[in-house]
Amino acid sequence: MLQVALAQIRVHSRRFIAVGLAVMLGVAFLSATLMVNATTRASLSESIGASYAKADLIVSVDDGSAVPADLADELAAVPGVEVVHGLERAHTQLLTGDTTSLAVLTASAPEQLETAQLMTGTYPSEPGQVALDEASAARLDVTPGDTVAVDAGASPSSLGDALTVTGLTLPSDDPTQSGVVQVLASTALVRELNGGETAFRNVQLALVPEAEPTPVAEAVTAVLAASPTAGDAVVRSAAEQTTVDVARLSGGTDVLTGILLAFAAVAVIVAGLVISNTFSVLVAQRTRELALLRCIGAERRQVRMSVLVEAAVVGIVSSVLGVLLAIGVMAGLVGLARRTDFGSFAVLAVPPSAVAIGIAVGVLMTLLAALVPARAATRVAPLAALRPIEPTAVGTRSGRVRLAAGLAALVGGGMLLLLGAVSAAIVPAVAGGAVSFLGVVLLAPFFVPRSVAAIGRMARPLGVPGSLASVNAVRNPSRTTSSSAALMVGVTLVTMMMVGAQTARVSLERELDENYAVDLAVSGSGSASAQDGTGEPMTQRVDVPTLLDVDGVRTVVELTPVLLTSPDDGGALVYAADPGQIADVLRSQGVQLTDGMVLAPQDWTQPEVTLETADGARTLPVTSTGAAFFLPLITTGTAQQLGGAPTDALATYLGDTGGTEPVAEDEQLAGYFGSTFWIKLDDARDAQAVVDVQSSIVDATGVSEYQVTGAAIERAAYNQVIDVMLLIVTALLAVAVLIALIGVANTLSLSVLERRRENSLLRALGLTRGQLRGMLAVEAVLIAGVASLLGSGLGVLYGWLGAQSALGGTLPVTPSVPVAQIGLVLAVAVAAGLMASVLPARRAARLSPVAGLAAD
Repeated sequence: MLQVALAQIRVHSRRFIAVGLAVMLGVAFLSATLMVNATTRASLSESIGASYAKADLIVSVDDGSAVPADLADELAAVPGVEVVHGLERAHTQLLTGDTTSLAVLTASAPEQLETAQLMTGTYPSEPGQVALDEASAARLDVTPGDTVAVDAGASPSSLGDALTVTGLTLPSDDPTQSGVVQVLASTALVRELNGGETAFRNVQLALVPEAEPTPVAEAVTAVLAASPTAGDAVVRSAAEQTTVDVARLSGGTDVLTGILLAFAAVAVIVAGLVISNTFSVLVAQRTRELALLRCIGAERRQVRMSVLVEAAVVGIVSSVLGVLLAIGVMAGLVGLARRTDFGSFAVLAVPPSAVAIGIAVGVLMTLLAALVPARAATRVAPLAALRPIEPTAVGTRSGRVRLAAGLAALVGGGMLLLLGAVSAAIVPAVAGGAVSFLGVVLLAPFFVPRSVAAIGRMARPLGVPGSLASVNAVRNPSRTTSSSAALMVGVTLVTMMMVGAQTARVSLERELDENYAVDLAVSGSGSASAQDGTGEPMTQRVDVPTLLDVDGVRTVVELTPVLLTSPDDGGALVYAADPGQIADVLRSQGVQLTDGMVLAPQDWTQPEVTLETADGARTLPVTSTGAAFFLPLITTGTAQQLGGAPTDALATYLGDTGGTEPVAEDEQLAGYFGSTFWIKLDDARDAQAVVDVQSSIVDATGVSEYQVTGAAIERAAYNQVIDVMLLIVTALLAVAVLIALIGVANTLSLSVLERRRENSLLRALGLTRGQLRGMLAVEAVLIAGVASLLGSGLGVLYGWLGAQSALGGTLPVTPSVPVAQIGLVLAVAVAAGLMASVLPARRAARLSPVAGLAAD
């Protein structure tokens, strides 16, 4: 029977292509998921390990706290230790010209332990010297000999003085330094930034050449045990410390791999449905052949084994190809990552477990999927083998069991899902959704064929091809159900993520609209302490004309600070603005600023404020906007009535509160309270456009990004996160959809082979080649379209309930359906169904009626 199985694969290899593709894609997804975890760990080990490249032993504290500084002298006295270096770092802002960048300063180490590789110039040797990584230097247009500065606001000393760049270093692969300027500096400068403290992140030891690491490590452990200040410090080798650091960075968990494995499981399940359906048709086509083998003496066990051998061979070959595909994809992703600043340390790792598990799951999945068709091949007697397999019906024993199990899973899981949605609990909602969807899949044979038949009536106006397609689509209900169920799984999950993302987006935007008053707010800061690389003060050019010149800005209103003096609490700082201009920028509907009142944020609980003026006490009513992020406002006219010009009121306020500096000039007042500018953007600004506007404002005014806030920024941030997650999830689920569409194409291909004589008879009776191709196209559209419609409906329901369970505890959830996106999914599914029918239809049309009617 082995020779028979191999002969079947060799002669009818085209029939196994779809099975092979389904297995290959499923295994590739699974193996790539396992490689992601190994690649991440290998990349982190490679990058973090570079920090310990020259150290023999590392002393550190597992909770990340600093190693006591006095331990360095004690460790230096241990026999066998040649050099001791405590790693010190400081985070600050680096000022180069008009550019402010985040930077991490690392204290230079002795030559034996210095891991920074010098590319140009020299290492810094004095407190006023630094070396920058060459990538950041190129971006900032800095060369050796130029001067830079660190933010003087970090410490009131000489840090604002110019620092000379003496050299450029190779960028470190340490992921904790990615995205910032890497600066090598003197120990004195780093300690000054840290407030004069000595904080060792770890202590690195270099041993004398003839020393053995193990005895020295034991001696260091004894010193740590005897030291009263050592605390929980431990000693490890560089390799051991790297392993600990990697585990600390990953939190000891592997959430990403778990999520990816969930998607891989979906792909494997869909592939299993396709494989089972394919083998069922293959076995049904070979009923005569298998019956003949039974007649000439083949036992049931031998027939069953021949089918399983075919499955095993296909599974092994396809699984190996799937693993190779996964390695190729991961290699390409690692290559792309290495081209970026944040992934330059990425390295590819292919663990043997990823290869073994991928191949094992692929073969096992293929064998399990082929087991039921293999048993079906031996259940009928040889003389009755020509009778077609009956579909699952409610009246049969298997049908009753399937119906009961499906209803139980659907009802039980649905109740658990509703409970999770009502109580805003994500765990029971996920469990309930999975169980209820399993019930839907179990019940599919009872509603999918009927749905296809009902929709198929719409194809009858297309004439003979439409009528034949509607009948052929449900001729074999089990096959139709299997093909549709595989596609329905993928479409349901894709639609669910789209609806969940859209619902989250709308709910978050509604919450932002309620809590933020305006699109953007720019808070001017008069602090002149920051200096650029030349030692000159950095000025901020924040005014209405400058902001109006920024592309995308429609309206700008300046809010001027004003002090309200109250007999109750001493005073409050509010802002004055023109009411007509405020109305042009406020997002809140029905909120209006008028003379003689205070427009306040939602946390102002008092209904009115009593103020002291030159004419006596005056009471102003308070109107709450309901917005959390809102500056209390009065009109400019009210400000004049309450005490003169705003700057006079501020001068009085600063004098009354004991200001440490004399302030009377406007420019001096700006050093304490700057004006705030509210901005309304042009309509239809997407997330990237808002980010561009923010960057343009920063460049034009000299303020930092943190001084530009508002609903548009928050919305852009949320939308970017949602869009990236949706893109990733859709791409992952696309694998399952692709496998399902392969199943549709395979079903049509095998149907063409199965109905060879029938199609030839139709051709002989006058059906044209075009009509035959149209019949198969309509059949494919029916299968794909019905599966997509059912999946879309289920996806909308699961998406709504899932969003409610995930977000209901933090904000009101507003259900929303992305009709355009779901329509696109349906269109793609129908188009894919048409494409799936091309090759089978072409093969059917090329067969002449005479050849098709010939005896097999």
